[in-house]
Amino acid sequence: MLEMKNVTAYYGNSPALQNVDLRVESGEFMSVLGRNGVGKTTLMRAILGLMDRVTGSISLDGTELNDKRTDQRALAGIGYVPQGRGILPKFTVRENLIMGTFASESGDGTINEWVFELFPILKEFLDRRGGNLSGGQQQQLAIARALLSDPKVILLDEPTEGIQPNIVEQIVEVLETLNREHGMTVMLVEQNVEFARRASQKFVLLDRGSIAMKGAIDDLSDDLVHRHMAV
Repeated sequence: MLEMKNVTAYYGNSPALQNVDLRVESGEFMSVLGRNGVGKTTLMRAILGLMDRVTGSISLDGTELNDKRTDQRALAGIGYVPQGRGILPKFTVRENLIMGTFASESGDGTINEWVFELFPILKEFLDRRGGNLSGGQQQQLAIARALLSDPKVILLDEPTEGIQPNIVEQIVEVLETLNREHGMTVMLVEQNVEFARRASQKFVLLDRGSIAMKGAIDDLSDDLVHRHMAV
């Protein structure tokens, strides 16, 4: 379970996220929605310990994270796929994947074969540099790298942005499989409402750094989408 209580996050002295209370149950799939600039990425960064200052409580399975460094949060079970993917372009696919294992319990650099079952193309390209992959292939690599840390919860920041439709479908199917069949907890920042409705059990709508609405995904009406996401 990932829980945030009265969390306010700052860039410098300016609060970018204010008084957030949020609870993601173990095995749940939650989508974080809202217009650009309302605090979705900031929410992820606060969980990861990447903000200048965060007040309130952030905990995972009852363990307080707010006093831990980002690397300690990764070791505690937080996996992250950043917006823009964060692939090291001069590293090979193999080397990018090995980096993900350093946050796992073993930390021995072993790449579990099951990630290639999810993303077969990566096995073909193990010795290719990350910068030579297509955008969709880089996104698959970023997700696989995060999974190799054996996370309890995986955070994904707009994983379908700028990706060709056939790869989007593959990514959606993988995330659904991880959640439905393997019980992985997923927290997704996404602009693709159709994806969110298909994959999520719950949603959160952010507006100006605060939670405007949250609930079961069936309660995400077209009216709410129009009010909080339409440009």
